[in-house]
Amino acid sequence: MNAILASSEAATKIPKARAVDMKLEVAVIPVADIDRAKNFYYDLGWRVDADFVRDDGSRAVQLTPPGSPSSIHLGENPALFLVVSDIVAARAELAERGVEVTEVFHRGNAGPVGGLAPNRASYGSLASFSDPDGNRWLLQEVTARLPGRVDTNVTTFTSPAELAAAMHRAAVAHGEHETRNGGQRDENWSAWYGEYMVAEQAGEPLPL
Repeated sequence: MNAILASSEAATKIPKARAVDMKLEVAVIPVADIDRAKNFYYDLGWRVDADFVRDDGSRAVQLTPPGSPSSIHLGENPALFLVVSDIVAARAELAERGVEVTEVFHRGNAGPVGGLAPNRASYGSLASFSDPDGNRWLLQEVTARLPGRVDTNVTTFTSPAELAAAMHRAAVAHGEHETRNGGQRDENWSAWYGEYMVAEQAGEPLPL
């Protein structure tokens, strides 16, 4: 009985407070033929989010099941993606918890390159770690969505930190908007913020 209680308590143990949300967003599944697999999942009604060749020559194919917040990548090496809004802070938090995590890197023409992606481009900066059983995890910094990656009818922020980061980006962009318009204060700034934040998350053209 005590063993059962101990197991139950362990299962419901609440982790220490975290600084950065880490959202399980993508699972890379190994396939022998990418086109065959893509057609199979497309015929199931899954949305094709992306199909392109990266700078290093590898092919990126992503699909999402109907109504799912998570997607799959078709590839050779299994991995799980955790999307974060600040990869530097997320990596530091993992390291503080004793996890052996790589330095931040980005993809180059000849393979991984150390450091943040140029201009800290969304989707560009990565870090990785493995669990004791060898399962590979990739942190990926996403601050603005590409077209077709999300349901454009829904805008969600899953934490105060994520909302605050989106508002900060909107504030910076709005400052540039006011500068382009002669430096006059925009009395309708809240509507502009809303339009910007919704468009950014949906990967739609941003207001100027």
